[in-house]
Amino acid sequence: MKIILLKDVKNLGKTGDILEASDGYARNFLFPRKLAQEATSENLHIINLKKENERRQKLEETEAAQKIADKMRNQEVIIKTKAGEGGRLFGAVTNKDVADLINRTFGTNIDKKKVLVSTIKLVGSYDVEVKIYPEISAKLKVTVQED
Repeated sequence: MKIILLKDVKNLGKTGDILEASDGYARNFLFPRKLAQEATSENLHIINLKKENERRQKLEETEAAQKIADKMRNQEVIIKTKAGEGGRLFGAVTNKDVADLINRTFGTNIDKKKVLVSTIKLVGSYDVEVKIYPEISAKLKVTVQED
């Protein structure tokens, strides 16, 4: 019997897979637990529409992330903070500080976990990588200046 998996099933397949299963396994185990449904033409059509919508949505998200990355690429942002002798900062500039500055400067909503920078403790320029979307990132320069 042809079935469509509604959830991931160990040793069988992932959600949305269309595969063959024995009649007893499908009727007695998969269907009662709502893990699968029979692969009728109507159900196949619905699954294909869902996959197409997911693909289209992912494409839109990727394009939006690419626009943000292009806007950020090779830009410079400046953080002014208090520093002492030899350019050592009072405190430090963290990825949260950089993320907040990027969000204010570029009008985005980037999480601090997406900003890859070690803690900055000295005045100077630093290269920062921002992961905007899987496989889409932008590098920008962060300059820390004495206030």
